[in-house]
Amino acid sequence: MKQVYTSVKGAPEAVGPYSVAVSADNLLFTSGQLPIDVKTGEISGTTHGEQAKFALDNLQTVVQSLGSDLENVIKVNIYITDMDSFGQVNEVYAQYFKDNCPARSCVEVSKLPKGALVEIEAIALIKK
Repeated sequence: MKQVYTSVKGAPEAVGPYSVAVSADNLLFTSGQLPIDVKTGEISGTTHGEQAKFALDNLQTVVQSLGSDLENVIKVNIYITDMDSFGQVNEVYAQYFKDNCPARSCVEVSKLPKGALVEIEAIALIKK
């Protein structure tokens, strides 16, 4: 059965007409998480590395709030505005995913919502 989550406590609201996450059976699909400070609604961080930390914090909040955790993430997609910052993003990413890392793609894009430098989405198994 499909379950739609239009908001998640402690995570940023969607910045467009989409859901924060959707679950189906035992899978959780998150929308891209931007490095938004939940308190201010503004982008946090000025570098790709700093923004990756805030985006991953938001991703972790969504995943944990909806019955999973980062250890159960099976696929991650990262969007960055400059592939030269790939190393910065990897350094931060490695602090969140240490063992049994999920499959991952990282793609350079020309622009992200709200002028962000990084956006991160994931698919996770829901713990039963």
